[in-house]
Amino acid sequence: MTAVPPWDAFTATEAEVRAMVADPRWQGLSVPDRAHVLAARILVTPAGDRWIFGAHARWHLLDPADGRWHLAPPPRGTRVRQVGHPAAALPDDVVPAGHDFHAEPGSVQSFVGPDVPESLTEQVRVLVRAGGRKSELDYPLTAFDEIFASDVPSTVAAVWGTIMWCAYAPAFDGNERLITVFGEYLRRPLPGDEWVRWLPAPPLLDLVTLVVERLRAGRSREALRLAAVMADTAQILLLDTRFRPRALALLTMVEPVLRRPGLDDAHDAAEPVRRAWLGRCPARLCRALLVENDPEAHFSHALYDLVEALSFMPDPREAAAAFLADLSDSRGTLPGRLDHRLRLAYEELRRAGRTGTSAAESTQPEGFPVRTGGVSVAPAPVLEVAPPDRASGAAVLGAAYAMGLAWGRLTGAKVPERGLAGQAALVRKIVHERDDHHTGHA
Repeated sequence: MTAVPPWDAFTATEAEVRAMVADPRWQGLSVPDRAHVLAARILVTPAGDRWIFGAHARWHLLDPADGRWHLAPPPRGTRVRQVGHPAAALPDDVVPAGHDFHAEPGSVQSFVGPDVPESLTEQVRVLVRAGGRKSELDYPLTAFDEIFASDVPSTVAAVWGTIMWCAYAPAFDGNERLITVFGEYLRRPLPGDEWVRWLPAPPLLDLVTLVVERLRAGRSREALRLAAVMADTAQILLLDTRFRPRALALLTMVEPVLRRPGLDDAHDAAEPVRRAWLGRCPARLCRALLVENDPEAHFSHALYDLVEALSFMPDPREAAAAFLADLSDSRGTLPGRLDHRLRLAYEELRRAGRTGTSAAESTQPEGFPVRTGGVSVAPAPVLEVAPPDRASGAAVLGAAYAMGLAWGRLTGAKVPERGLAGQAALVRKIVHERDDHHTGHA
């Protein structure tokens, strides 16, 4: 076993694996051969934890209890050794395929603090105004009717739905201009408190439904117009990295329809069209579609993002466990989805009675703690999360909200209208930074 300098071991190994996967010869290797190469680059900490940089260009931590590898950010700066590992013991899903290393880089920041670029907002405003002039008879509202008034054409809903589907974490300042553009079309005030709009992330099926309804009505021209509105919106959203990965994915799904009108006409239901759209997305954008294809993996990646966003904390896993404590888990499934270090931190909170599980939650939607009068009664996080700067605060808030949404997608829970307790506490720390013109997302 070879000693590796502690200050750059994880970074050096990551760079080495990236270089190997980028080499054209990687594609010519069989999966067992790739596993053999990776197995020689396992890092072990003094505590005995085994780490591998593998699939999705992310680190994985071995659970010694059951031999499973969990997505988990590593403890950078920790002294480690590089050791061998039985290649046959590496599951295929930990071994990089190649395309999974080409994921579009994005940002986990929420839209609380850093504003959306003004140029993006103005372009969206133009789209919304043009869409609002269409007739609701030609473009009936067949989705998003809980958001918009009944006389609003679906061209407006198509812009909204695209923004919300593409957003990594759709938590917005209450006065964010990108959202206030839709003010006159709303059916009722948006969910949230006086500071933040905690908006739901719609499934792709809602966007598809707008198009398919027009196809079924024999209005192919209107269906094509709605697809074009989605593509135009996604193109604009590329300006902000908080939207970019899913915006790119949506463009690859919708643009073929614009080039070949009638491409989806053979389908008479929304679900087959949704599957057709997903099938057009290239493998390199697969992580952006986990929310649609694999809710379990999507939750794991969102949790990885949260731990990374908390890297400024003395113990990021303990801090992440405090956010996990806002989720109720009456069925006891959450611990099994965590790596053993994060699970230990979470179970310590649970033993202390600080998790979201309560006797009253049986009457509540599975996945979130009971609420009384719109306020969560789950205990507040045990750690005070104090981000060192505005960007870090927005990243934690976004990652925590995305994690909550992912848990909701996985369990069927509804999104709390005022946010989860830990997120709401963090908002109170950074709310003074919401009205600015510095984005860092160009």
